[in-house]
Amino acid sequence: MEPFYRSIIGVARTLFFAEGLKFTISGAEHIPASGGAVIAINHTGYMDFTYAGIPVREVKRYVRFMAKKEVFDNKISGPMMRTMRHIPVDRSAGADSYRAAVDALRGGELIGVFPEATISRSFEIKEFKSGAARMAIEAGVPIIPLVIWGSQRVWTKGHPKRLGRTNTPISMAVGEPIAPIEPAEVLSANLHATMETMLHTLQEGYDHPAGQYWVPARLGGSAPTLEEANRMDAEEAQAKAARRAAGGGS
Repeated sequence: MEPFYRSIIGVARTLFFAEGLKFTISGAEHIPASGGAVIAINHTGYMDFTYAGIPVREVKRYVRFMAKKEVFDNKISGPMMRTMRHIPVDRSAGADSYRAAVDALRGGELIGVFPEATISRSFEIKEFKSGAARMAIEAGVPIIPLVIWGSQRVWTKGHPKRLGRTNTPISMAVGEPIAPIEPAEVLSANLHATMETMLHTLQEGYDHPAGQYWVPARLGGSAPTLEEANRMDAEEAQAKAARRAAGGGS
């Protein structure tokens, strides 16, 4: 029983109701009722982590998300994140967060990971980092793929947030557990292919008006292609590195 985490979920659900969000969830039976597992989630919007916890509550469990250290450094969000036992990720000391995640998995926790690392501007699934696969293998736990579609309409990178009553439909699908088979590169590739197929299936039942910013180019929208988005990400990373080198921070 975790009263604080549970109360935060209650507040979130109240906000979702006020926004008129319409959730459709399939495959929640694939969430294990006990034992550790990596929950691998695609990333199209800033609110993904709040939505990803919903299917898990059907078996009355909680997800410990890996989140950037800056969130924990904030005087308001930091104490909340620590109370809910989420895991800080310090890119300058990544081994510590990785070890904490593996220990938590071995202790029977569900660890939420975004293998793409950053929001996909194209809304297609980007190349995966290998961390999710490596920690599943080391801890000896399965990976549960979870795909979300529609969250980019609420708040995503480069576009205004829409947190009012929008009645936005958000679809989620949970896939069958993937066994932690080595090597990590093969497991990660299998996870990517699985989640890409799941996402395309989820999109089949969703209305995609032509030309909308939140619709992938593949489906007739004005979002950048995956290649264009990768180029934009690379340019942004170079600009941030230049600012850091010049002493201007991020």
